[in-house]
Amino acid sequence: MTRHATFHDLKGASVYITGGGSGIGADLTDGFLAQGAKVAFIGRSDASAFVAEMERRHGVAPLFLQGDITDTDRLHASIREAEEAHGPVDILVSNAANDKRHDWLKLSPQEWDDLLAINLKAYFFAAQAVAPGMIARGQGSIINFSSVSYMMGNAGYPAYTAANGGITALTRSLARELGPNGVRVNALAPGWVLTQKQLDKWATPEGLAAHLDRQCLKTHLVPQDVVDATLFLASNASRMMTGQCMVVDGGVVTTG
Repeated sequence: MTRHATFHDLKGASVYITGGGSGIGADLTDGFLAQGAKVAFIGRSDASAFVAEMERRHGVAPLFLQGDITDTDRLHASIREAEEAHGPVDILVSNAANDKRHDWLKLSPQEWDDLLAINLKAYFFAAQAVAPGMIARGQGSIINFSSVSYMMGNAGYPAYTAANGGITALTRSLARELGPNGVRVNALAPGWVLTQKQLDKWATPEGLAAHLDRQCLKTHLVPQDVVDATLFLASNASRMMTGQCMVVDGGVVTTG
């Protein structure tokens, strides 16, 4: 991975990432390790090979904590395990999500609950678990991954877009709750990042061309674009930013 910037204050920071062993989450783990941070991440699938790769690359291994973030007890337990290994969490990155396409006319109540559990509920309960330690220290950064999909009014996955609108609203409320204690809470809303999953499942030549036509910048987003923005929000470089939803999408949507 090519580093575009170095944030010196992230060296030694205790970072916890949901879904940090695959997709953009793996790039986030890589990016924080490159800054000298201590990284722990939770994921459902075995990530031993990825952990070994990171250790070869950085000389230090991230801490893999196997579990499902929709299991709140396991989520909270994994955060305690991360803190035992690396100290209180300084930076929480809630990244794990499921943008599964679904037909709204056929979506069952259980499917709705399952999608909201991973795409919204886990964001709240992860923040709930790290907040007491951050409050006690008078500092911390929580970064919640949202998406421009709900701002665009995209069709094809209404439970996902509803959850992402909720993430932005949750972020603003938590920023108000935690701000008096020096804790920052921001959302990051990427555009269409061309991960391998996106290329394999949903990207078509026609779809890619149409989306690029909507962008001001005529280059597709790659995971590094999201990593750089996350590092900025984690760092003291953004120390007076909170309650914001920062868009990184090449200029598809506008805010303000």
